[in-house]
Amino acid sequence: MTRTTRVWNLIFSGLFILLFIAPAQAQLCTGSLGDPVVNINFGTAASPGLGFTAPPGYTFDNTSCPNDGYYTFTSFSSDCFGGNWHTVRTDHTGGGAFMLVNASYQPADFFVSSVSGLCPNTNYQFSAWVMNINKNFTSILPNLTFRIESPSGTVLATYNSGDIQAHYIPTWEESGFYFSTSAGLTDVVLRITNNAPGGIGNDICLDDITFRPCGPSLISSIIGNSGPVDVCEKDQIDYHFTGSISPGFNNPVYQWQVSTDSGAHWTDIPGANTNTFTRVPGSTGAFWYRLASAESGNSGISSCRIASNVLKLNVHTPPLVNAGPDRTVMKGNQITLQATATGEDPLTYNWSPPDFLSGTTDLQPVFTPGNATGYQFTASTAGGCFSSDSMYVTVVAGVFVPTAFSPNGDGVNDHWKIPYLDPFRNATVSVFDRWGNVVYKIKGAVVDWDGTKKGSPQPVGTYVYLIQFPDKTPEMKGTFQLIR
Repeated sequence: MTRTTRVWNLIFSGLFILLFIAPAQAQLCTGSLGDPVVNINFGTAASPGLGFTAPPGYTFDNTSCPNDGYYTFTSFSSDCFGGNWHTVRTDHTGGGAFMLVNASYQPADFFVSSVSGLCPNTNYQFSAWVMNINKNFTSILPNLTFRIESPSGTVLATYNSGDIQAHYIPTWEESGFYFSTSAGLTDVVLRITNNAPGGIGNDICLDDITFRPCGPSLISSIIGNSGPVDVCEKDQIDYHFTGSISPGFNNPVYQWQVSTDSGAHWTDIPGANTNTFTRVPGSTGAFWYRLASAESGNSGISSCRIASNVLKLNVHTPPLVNAGPDRTVMKGNQITLQATATGEDPLTYNWSPPDFLSGTTDLQPVFTPGNATGYQFTASTAGGCFSSDSMYVTVVAGVFVPTAFSPNGDGVNDHWKIPYLDPFRNATVSVFDRWGNVVYKIKGAVVDWDGTKKGSPQPVGTYVYLIQFPDKTPEMKGTFQLIR
């Protein structure tokens, strides 16, 4: 044996020893993942642990502080064993339950479960979230071995977590590794063994066990856009999606999918079976798109697919806008414009031109009379969708009251009107006959009397009007003639 050979043998021996004694690192997927085929989350806070089969050697305990050799399902564990355990207020994702294990004195399996519905000839990522619930840094550290076995007991893959360290605060840590199913294999057994002895320490929380297809890297994009797309319903255009996949599949097949509930559920888009897709204008809402892929022989089985990153397209409804009615204001007075706008919050506003307004970004600015002006009012959503409307403000020297009208049906001067009395001044207008009876009365509305009372034509003659304002404007009083 040469000196060089001896050196290399020593190096390889050292590496083997390091690999044997060093804690394993999570071996998670570096390509693209599919949706979880299996997701064991131990139920909800109201119904924890449904459908779980107890492992041999452990006993179920219906408390949140189980003793050595016992386990439970809970959503909360508080200050157990004189404060030696962390208080755990929630599961890994929040709102559900988790499995809590107080290790037996002898190393043993504490989780054994059959898993079905996998896809043959497919790579999977196994993942689980684990917490060392002990606060004491000198206590026995949990050390777990995860095994994937065939139903007959053949070990397909194994992974050791190494010692799971204690932390000052409750800390969930992910453990994971790859395994592959062979031809015809769709069912496996998951076995988790606690390698360390119990007694003082070696107590864990377990949650969110998943099996997800793992494959090559699958990337999708919207051509010409680097991020989420926001578009107004009335301005929709075609958007072109594309995807690319790294080497790994022998003969990849594709399927574009859409979700309208933020990724909770995905639906295959009929006919979208290439790595490109054109999205044509459609209804409003938040739409998520992604590209799924699998080997050609597994294209119809969702548990075989991996999925790309998500593309988001938000189609916004234009705001409903009303600039308000045309207004009339007397010199020396002010009025508040009565625009309204409803739509996706937050809305921003703009008035143009800015002349004589208290603010161009107010919904209802104050107009201080200068010249008569026409305005355009625009409301915009955060997504850039907008709508506009217009109105006109007339400036007058005073209120003009007509002195006569002739309600004879000839289409000329058939109604008594006060054209420059703005309804928003909320004035009360009363008309009296020669005996003092009220024949017409209106408040805060357009003055338009047709010369009748309760449908009966009133006689020709002189009538008295009275205009009363709710502010400090002096009342107006005078007469006019009804002529036939």
